[in-house]
Amino acid sequence: MTSLSKIELIVSPDHAGERLDRVIADIPEVGSRAQAAKLIAQGAVALGGETARKSERVDAGDIVVVELVAPPTGDPGEPAVPFEIVYEDGSLLVVDKPSGLVVHPAPGNRTGTLSQALAGLAGGGDPERPGIVHRLDKETSGLLVVARNDDVLRKLQKALQAREIARKYTALVRGQAESVKGTIDAPLGRDRRNPENIAVRMDSDRAAITHFEVVEEIGPRSLLHVSLETGRTHQIRVHLAAIGLPVCGDPQYGIAGDLGLDRQFLHASELSFAHPVTREHMTFGSPLPPDLARALEFARADS
Repeated sequence: MTSLSKIELIVSPDHAGERLDRVIADIPEVGSRAQAAKLIAQGAVALGGETARKSERVDAGDIVVVELVAPPTGDPGEPAVPFEIVYEDGSLLVVDKPSGLVVHPAPGNRTGTLSQALAGLAGGGDPERPGIVHRLDKETSGLLVVARNDDVLRKLQKALQAREIARKYTALVRGQAESVKGTIDAPLGRDRRNPENIAVRMDSDRAAITHFEVVEEIGPRSLLHVSLETGRTHQIRVHLAAIGLPVCGDPQYGIAGDLGLDRQFLHASELSFAHPVTREHMTFGSPLPPDLARALEFARADS
C-alpha cells in the first residue's frame, strides 16, 4: 500500500471515553465508521505510539495517528454513499444501508458495493459477497446483519430459513387497505412480458408471504409496517402493488416521483434475532432517512 499522508489527532476532553473508531470517523478524510474500522484493521492507526485495536477507547490528551493509504490497483474502492455500522462484535455486524448502495456485486454493479466496502470486516461464504446473510434492493435503505466468519454465516442463514430473523419495513403506499392487518400469500416469478420485473405468478414454485399492518392513514396514502416470511426479489413492492397499494416513489412497480421522491418509500426499520453465538435476543431499529422523513411530512401536509 502506498502512503498518502498521516493525520495526527490529539483527543479532546469532549471525546474522552469514546471508541477509537468513532473518534477517527469524524476526521473528514476518513468520513465513516466503516472506513475507520477498515483503517484500524489494516494497522494504519496508532494510539499512543502503538498499533491500535478497534475496540479501544481513548482518553483526553491521547495522540492518534492515522495513515491514509491508497487502495491497491484494481481495488473497487469505497461506495460513494456512506453507511453506518450500528453494532459489531467478533461474530457479526449490523449495518444501516443507505439508498443507492448495492449490497454485493452483480451484473451492472461490479464495484462500489457494500460487501466490498466491508472487506476485512465481514467474512464467510462466497468470496464475492463475504458474510452477506440477506440483501436489500439498491434503492431500499435500512438494516442488514452481516457475518464475520463461516460458522456464524451458516448459523444466521439457517435462522433466516427458519424464519427466526424478524425483518420489519416501513412503507408509504398509495391507497387504503381493506383491513388494518393483512397477509399476502402469492408466489413470485419473472414477468413474462418484462423479464427485468418480478410479478405474481401462480405457476411459480417460489412461494412468497408478506404481512402488513396499517400504522396511519394519510389522505390518499397509507403508512404501513411490513414484515417478511420469505425474502424474494422485490417481494414487498410487487406484493403491495398486487393488492392495489403501490409504494410511493417506486419507478418500477409504484408511483414514480410521488412526493418528490427519487426512489421507493421503503425502509428496513427493524431487525431482531437471537445472537448465533451467545443466543442473546437482539433488536435494532433505524429511523427514517431524511428523504423519506421529508416525503412523509409532505404527505401529511397534502392530506
